[in-house]
Amino acid sequence: MGRAIHFSGGARKVPQAGKSADLTVVRGRPTLTAPISQSLCRHPFVSESRYPWAARGDVNAFFGLMLDNVANLLLTVSLLSAVFEFPTNIALRYMVPGTAIGVLVGDLLFFRLAFRLARTTGRPTITAMPLGLDTPSTLGMIFFVLGPTFIAAKARGMDTEAAAIHTWHIGICSVFISGIFKLLCAAGSNAIRRALPRAGLLGSLAAVALVLISFLPLLEILHSPIVGFVSLAVVLTTLVARIELPWKIPGAVGSVLIGGVLYYAMREGHSRGYLPDVLSLPLEPPAINPAEGLLPTEWLTAFRFEWVGAFRESLHYLPIVIPFALATVVGGIDCTESAAAVGDEYDTGQVIAIEALATLLASLCGGVIQTTPYIGHPAYKAMGGRAAYVLATALFVGSAGVLGYFGYLYVIIPKVTVYPILIFIGLEIAAQSFHATPVRHYPAVVLACVPALAQLALIFIDKLLPLASRELPPPMAAELQTVRMLSSGFIVTSLLWASALAAIIDRRLWRASSFFGLAAGCALFGIIHSPAPGSPLFLPWQLDMEFQRLVYSYALGYTLVAGLLIVWGCLLKARGIPPIFGDDILLPGDHSDAA
Repeated sequence: MGRAIHFSGGARKVPQAGKSADLTVVRGRPTLTAPISQSLCRHPFVSESRYPWAARGDVNAFFGLMLDNVANLLLTVSLLSAVFEFPTNIALRYMVPGTAIGVLVGDLLFFRLAFRLARTTGRPTITAMPLGLDTPSTLGMIFFVLGPTFIAAKARGMDTEAAAIHTWHIGICSVFISGIFKLLCAAGSNAIRRALPRAGLLGSLAAVALVLISFLPLLEILHSPIVGFVSLAVVLTTLVARIELPWKIPGAVGSVLIGGVLYYAMREGHSRGYLPDVLSLPLEPPAINPAEGLLPTEWLTAFRFEWVGAFRESLHYLPIVIPFALATVVGGIDCTESAAAVGDEYDTGQVIAIEALATLLASLCGGVIQTTPYIGHPAYKAMGGRAAYVLATALFVGSAGVLGYFGYLYVIIPKVTVYPILIFIGLEIAAQSFHATPVRHYPAVVLACVPALAQLALIFIDKLLPLASRELPPPMAAELQTVRMLSSGFIVTSLLWASALAAIIDRRLWRASSFFGLAAGCALFGIIHSPAPGSPLFLPWQLDMEFQRLVYSYALGYTLVAGLLIVWGCLLKARGIPPIFGDDILLPGDHSDAA
């Protein structure tokens, strides 16, 4: 007989494997209470010098993380140019290098942190935490900070180049403020993680993974389905089903190679007349001229600190910048919990501190986009990645930004061959979110996905609204406003809703009440459910009457729910109905105690 794993609702047996160990589950998290044998760990304990930090799976992981970062860099340049007519050469030579340096520094620090965790735990299978550019704040900075600043500067009479430099300075200040804010949050991040249930932390990740990381790339694949389906099949077969390609070619590389050969064969076949027009590839002209970004030196002028003169003006964008910074802090806490769910127990404070330092150093080097831990850790671990993939990403992305060659990669590699890797990452994260969560909390994980659906809808709404030729009817305008408010701060909303529902399922109604009370406070100042475009923070009494009505209604609704649960919790306590702890499963229909 093996030793028992102790739960509040009972005990389970673990098969004997050498020496035994007690494993106590505290709030759904397994915790060792006695030494565990090497055979039970399945791997010998290793010193830092023997940590096998490079593995074949790092190739797959590198392609996934590197291409995602390169895409975000190009997204910044192409959107600024296409939407706001921002000078491409200034974006490439001033903004991109410092932004890439943030990725370089952050991934190098996470590379080092993996060695430290391997030494302290003695486990040779540690996977480094991935870091990259935050996509939501990339879009937020472009559309609500950089773009409007550039337009306003030109309206004040600045020429195009002077307005672009001024915009760069505002971007630096905004990212610097984000870094300071995140550094302050690092101190309390461990306490926040301990206070929140795993369903809340991982549920918000599942929402992002399914709705944004998987769905949006799928649309791009369907835009070129011939190549896209082939590349997707390669990724799903190799990375999900774990069926190797011939000669053990990594799945991510195989997707790019096989899809790339097919892509260029079709393009060549169509140009020579071998392929009919009905099977031609969609036209995808390069968004930038990559030669304009080679060997930039202009970003070094950031060290003159002339951007400090724009600091006061940058405070105008604080209500937009802080929510995005807060979202990355919450995301970093979620990512740490996600890594712990697959066995890599990183210190949350260290993860957030590294994220903050990378953001700060990026700003000091002229970067305009903040960095964040990526939520793909479980996927990179499933690929077999260790720590080499973050080292390779750090060196590749950093040198691509400083030397300026990353644009050529973006133009040469067909994007449709890369998107399937993102779909795998999304699927792996969503599956792991359920796998690491008690079964009875599955409804909470699903509920966390709902606010992300609003964010998805808003992406397309904001694309279509400028094309509307007439004012929307009041009922439709009200529906769109509701969607906008639900999408605002959706990561925090997902976390609070899922945490509250998990507490309700556990019959801990007073705890659930505290989450709804916190939601009321967040709604009152725009941390969630901000009614204005750009989701800015605000003081409610400074809003116009219609926005005040919406904000106060949301806050009062949450407050009433919090009060109801307090009273209901008192009734449960009076009836002697205990809360549910541990990882025991509440079977369907087993609600007799709460009836």
